Amino acid sequence: MKKLLFVCAFVMGICAVSFAQGRQRQTPEESAAALKTSLTLNDDQTAKVKTIYEVQAKSMDSLRTAMTAGGDAPDRAAMMAKRTPITNATNAKIKAILTADQAATFQKQVDAQAERMKQFMQGGN
Repeated sequence: MKKLLFVCAFVMGICAVSFAQGRQRQTPEESAAALKTSLTLNDDQTAKVKTIYEVQAKSMDSLRTAMTAGGDAPDRAAMMAKRTPITNATNAKIKAILTADQAATFQKQVDAQAERMKQFMQGGN
């Protein structure tokens, strides 16, 4: 259960940091390019990762639209609970196309981002 929360926090962390700095969210292309660099993905893996991130982006956009349909700010806890399965599915799909070494590095990145997000949510900057 903790890993599930951390993975969700990873994605939220990316979005929160981008939003807090006044930038747009990372595009699927940018996310795939970042993984290509950090994990040394080949072109086939990069194309698959980009497709996975495109599906995730559509799901997250639909979720954001549904959660903000009433005009009010969405409940953070409810939003996180609904984002978690999307994030977990995305990470599982990415891990499925990685080598064992790449998957281990990817998991370290996910865990590190989750820890940063946990500290951010607790107000520890």
